[in-house]
Amino acid sequence: MNKFYSFSLAGFLSCLSIFSFAQGQSNIVDEVIWVVGDEAILRSDVEKVRTQMGRVSGNPYCVIPERLALQKLFLHQAQTDSIEASDEQINRYVEAQINEWIQAAGSKEKLEEYRKMTLAQIREETYALVKDNQTMELVREHLTKDIKVTPAEVRHFFKDYPQDSLPIIPTQVEVELLAEHPLVRQAEIDRIKDDLRDYTERINNGSSSFSTLAILYSEDPGSARQGGEMDYMSRMDLDPAFANVAWSLTDPNKVSKIVESQYGFHIIQLVDKRGDKLKLRHILKKPRVEQEDIDACMSRLDSIAADIRDGKFTFEQAATALSDDKDSRNNRGLMFNVTTDHTGSRIRTSRFKMAELPTEMARIVERLDIGEISKPFQMIDKTGKEQCCIIKLKNRIKAHPATITEDFQVLRQIVQNRLSEEFLEKWIREKQQTTYIRINPEWSNCEFQYPGWIKE
Repeated sequence: MNKFYSFSLAGFLSCLSIFSFAQGQSNIVDEVIWVVGDEAILRSDVEKVRTQMGRVSGNPYCVIPERLALQKLFLHQAQTDSIEASDEQINRYVEAQINEWIQAAGSKEKLEEYRKMTLAQIREETYALVKDNQTMELVREHLTKDIKVTPAEVRHFFKDYPQDSLPIIPTQVEVELLAEHPLVRQAEIDRIKDDLRDYTERINNGSSSFSTLAILYSEDPGSARQGGEMDYMSRMDLDPAFANVAWSLTDPNKVSKIVESQYGFHIIQLVDKRGDKLKLRHILKKPRVEQEDIDACMSRLDSIAADIRDGKFTFEQAATALSDDKDSRNNRGLMFNVTTDHTGSRIRTSRFKMAELPTEMARIVERLDIGEISKPFQMIDKTGKEQCCIIKLKNRIKAHPATITEDFQVLRQIVQNRLSEEFLEKWIREKQQTTYIRINPEWSNCEFQYPGWIKE
């Protein structure tokens, strides 16, 4: 299938930039140009997408309506199969995208001036776009979830594929980590708990609502803008300590006791229960670390690195005994890269592309030789906490054409993608035959990717 129709959320949204948004379509005489099922595609829809996307390969008045028609097919399937994108994921992406636009424009005010819209209107429009594209991605995953690739199919693909056209595997590294969190002083913990107790009292006496306080004070960027509200989650989706307290709640009017998780300190309120999932709102407060304690942590790691270089013990021994990073500590310091394929299966490897490492770590790794131990550096861990680290570069695999022995999973994914795209192409052609489609004559003189739009 043409990449234009891959429906990748990241790919489609990458076409949108601060410099390519519509400046208003008030001068367009609107009309219905396509009908797909019971959904209309308007001339203004096409013009808006054309302005957003900038250059389009081919005639935009052929390519864009077909793109919108395909979108209608996938969104209708989402309704049929009750597939819905998570509000939490949508909001997280929307906020990240808007922050990127604000940085490109220079300020929130300049963004609003350029778009001729308030930030709330920009957020609402972006939300709708992201929701549609995430929903389409979920439909793709649902439709292709049962496609399996056997090792024999991968070997057959590799054997028949032109060797000079094999994908280039970018440089990958294996990294060992020893991380330590700086000391958090008891006075800071007491301050955080006093704040949370104050919020609880204000909620209980009715002087403030939980949602208002979450917007004002919660340090969870994903939920704070939503009044602290999270999407429905199962117990397994949450930090164990957080989940234990959340599942003890029965009264939506009550506020939980203060609970400490790996992310910080919380108070929680029950919103709704649906089966084995809860909808919750929470306020998160993260203790701050004093620079003096960060400096002490960096000094300790510097001494540990010096002792390793002097042969007093190995990096692996030190990481196993001393590291605060539980995942790598259990592997003698070796970091593991865990991803999921289109079926949701977890793929675990010790190899990272440079872009998959935390930015601060990648900068250090680039300068290390194999076997070399870094100087201490600071970075934020996956829970949002400050940590001090030293790392050892265990291995560096230079960029190379894919091989069946070294890069089986990469080749397997290529075959998986090819089979998925073939399946989706067949699905689209079948939907064209069973869906009511009408195209205005002046919009039908096109070489469509899928000719089945125009029925004989």
